[in-house]
This record gives sequence, structure tokens and C-alpha cells, in this order.
Amino acid sequence: MVIMMKDTYQLCLILVLSIVVVPSVFAADPVGDVTLAEDSNAAVNFTWTLMAAFLVFLMQGGFAMLEGGLVRAKNTSNIMMKNLADFTIGSLGYWAIGFPLMFGTSVAGLYGVGSWFLLGEAYDVSTYLLWIFQMVFAGTAATIASGAMAERTKFRTYYIISFLITSLVYPIYGHWVWGGGWLSMLGEWYGLGLGHVDFAGSGVVHMVGGGAGLAGAMLLGARIGKYDKEGKPRAIPGHSISMAVLGVFILWFGWFGFNPGSTLAATELRISIIAVTTLLAGSAGGFIATLYTWKKFGHPDVTMAGNGVIAGLVAITAPCAWVEAWAAVVIGLAAGLIMVESVLFFERKGIDDPIGAVSCHLIAGIWGLISVGIFADGTYGLYTTEGPFVTGLLYGGGTGQLVAQVIGVIANFAWVFGTTYVIFWTLKKTIGLRVSKEEEEEGLDKTEHGAICYPDFTAPLEESKKLENYEPKKQEMK
Repeated sequence: MVIMMKDTYQLCLILVLSIVVVPSVFAADPVGDVTLAEDSNAAVNFTWTLMAAFLVFLMQGGFAMLEGGLVRAKNTSNIMMKNLADFTIGSLGYWAIGFPLMFGTSVAGLYGVGSWFLLGEAYDVSTYLLWIFQMVFAGTAATIASGAMAERTKFRTYYIISFLITSLVYPIYGHWVWGGGWLSMLGEWYGLGLGHVDFAGSGVVHMVGGGAGLAGAMLLGARIGKYDKEGKPRAIPGHSISMAVLGVFILWFGWFGFNPGSTLAATELRISIIAVTTLLAGSAGGFIATLYTWKKFGHPDVTMAGNGVIAGLVAITAPCAWVEAWAAVVIGLAAGLIMVESVLFFERKGIDDPIGAVSCHLIAGIWGLISVGIFADGTYGLYTTEGPFVTGLLYGGGTGQLVAQVIGVIANFAWVFGTTYVIFWTLKKTIGLRVSKEEEEEGLDKTEHGAICYPDFTAPLEESKKLENYEPKKQEMK
């Protein structure tokens, strides 16, 4: 018996060593000398891509500020914890499972396989570079969903959700577009432009996060006090406009890593075009949201203006490398208008999205993908100055590229919304999705984390109820 156990132990040790040690021996280029010898521009391009990845990582702080400012004080610690979770559990999930599913050897154009846990040939400077750049994108997709589900989701359930988005939902769709999957092959197989294209992630990142957020918001239901007895929506103001606006600026700054950084090369001088289109679209979105809410509500709405900037940035993320400045402004203007009306539409339909994440990311993301097929000017290829070039309807490209973009939109929504709806429904029926009524009223800071963000300023439960049900009396004119 002892001999058998010893043999079993030795066999397990051999298997572990074969998984961990042997692949490292056959790794491609873990030092980088081979890569540098083959490409003299490698050092500057690596530095550029890493700096861009660090900027995108900073965006997580922007999301934390934006979401934290737009929720009530009693839920601030909770939203911060969820943003932390997106990177703690999310990065581990993407390391172990997500990255191979996204960029591994394609299986029928549906998903990738190989190099699990970044072992084997993945122990390579170029692969690690791609991993960290894509990891910060995966974290962004997950944190978008947290905004739409804010103020009433169980944290333990959200932990599972964050892991599944980064390790399964995001990578599978990402493979279809960026990993050599079936959407990217629509041009080669069916003559639809250059296939479905998405330069920096209007669909791969933002629609994924927004679609998951929509599924979660629908299954969770509205927050307590969001609708009156007649079912009319009531505003539940966030606790800090200054925090939210700071978040917008941090996100805007980080977007210069998100979009120009997606060239993965500083030697691609198209980065200047991308930076300008990114800035202009964000500005146009914020501008039109300001004017439109001013006209519609009688005052310029600061939260809508901030979300207008985000919507413009989301929309330009797909076409940023393929359009001129004027087109970026048009795309941003349309995104800002669409976002405002979308927020009001979902609110009327009983879908409570405290941050406006679904409108900013799902809806504006759809517009961004479609805009490629309309405005792409035919001067830039697929991440290279060499042809073939991405050309839209307005520049003589025909309808092929536009059709490919629409197919991608449909595929994205079907996969993301369908999959996450099933996941969230299953979690709801098993471990639960929503906190209790008492926990929600008390605030998730205290009930979920035991750490109140503002202990000196958070109102007691009884006072909170009074504030939530408060309706100002009309004063008679004297």
C-alpha cells in the first residue's frame, strides 16, 4: 500500500513537472533577445503598448469614481469593492482561462485553445505584452456591468459574475473578432468588406459590458423607491457630482491609451489621427448632451453631460482609426443624443440603471460599430498602413462592410445578453442575486462589508426612508 502511494505521488509529481517545467523549456522568447534581433522597433513598440495598458488600467479608477459618485453614500464602499473585484478575480480568470479562449488556436472560428495559465510557448515577451493589454480591456468590460447592477446586488454573487465575464463571456466574443474567429472572416468567406471590424472595442469591450449589465438590471428589478405608486420613475441622486465628474475626466484621459494604444505600435503614426478622433467624439457627445438636456429639462444636466462624453468615446472606439475628424464629431453628436433618449427609454420601461451604463456602453457601442460601415474613409487597413483598407458606404465601399458590422452587433447581443441572462438567472435561483429589502435600505456598505464609507455623514435607516419618500409640497403663491 505504501509502495503504491509512493508510486502515485511520483506519477503526480512527474505530471506537474511536465505541465510547468517542460513547456517553459520550449517557450518562444521569454528573454526578448530574439524578438529584439528580429525587430529593431520592438523596444519602442513594447514601451508604447505597456504605457497604453497602464493608462487603460487607470480607467478602473475612473469607473470607480464615476460609479461611486452616482450611487448613494450608503453604497459607496460596495461599489469600490466591486471595482476592485473586477481586477483581482478578473485578472486571475483571464490568466487561467480567458486569454487562451480568446487568442489560442481557433476551433472552427468559435473559441481558442492552448497555452492555459500562460504556460508553454505563451512564456514569451510578445504574448505577455498582449496579455496585459487585453487583461485591462477585460476588466473594463466587467466593471461596466457593475454600474448597471449597482445598489442592490449581492457581493458574493457579483464576484462570480465578474469572474465569468472576464474568463468566458468577453474572451469568446473577443475571439470571434480579434482572435481570428468567424466574425473576422466574413470578408474572406462571404465578401463582406474586410469582415466585422472593431478597432479598439466598441463591441468587444463596451457592448459586452453593457449587454451583461442589461441582463443583470432586468433580473434584479428596480431599486426600492425608484418608482412611485403609479409606476412613474423618480430620480435617486448620487451622493457626489464632483466624484462622478472626476471619474469622467480620468476615463477620458485613459481612453488615449484605449484607442491609440490599440495599434500596439508607436511606429504606426496613425496614432495621431486616432487621438484626435477620440478627443473630438467625446467632446461632441458631452456638448450635445448638455444642449439637449438644457432644452428638454430647462437646465443643463451635469450627469447627462458626463455620460454624453462617455457615450461619444464609446462610439468612436470602433471607428477611431478609420474616420476623419468631421466624421468623429458626427459620431459623437449622434452618440450623445442616443444616450439621453436611451436612458429615458429604459427608465420608462422599468429597467433601473443607476449609472446609465447600458445606454452609454451597449447602445452607444452599437452605434459605434455601425458607424464603421458608414464613415470609414478607406485610408487605413487592419492595424496597418498597408491595404486592403476599411471602406464604408460614404466612400464607395458599398454595403458589404456595413452588413458585416450589423452581423457583429446581432452576434454580440445574442451571445452576451443570452449567456449572461442564463448565468444571472441561475445564480438568482441558487445563491441569490439581490440583497434583502432590509439590507438594501440599510445600505450595502454596512450590511455587505461592515465598512461605511462616510460614517459621519450617512443618515440612519429611519432618516434614509424619510428622504427616499420625501415629496416637496407645493407652496401657495401669496
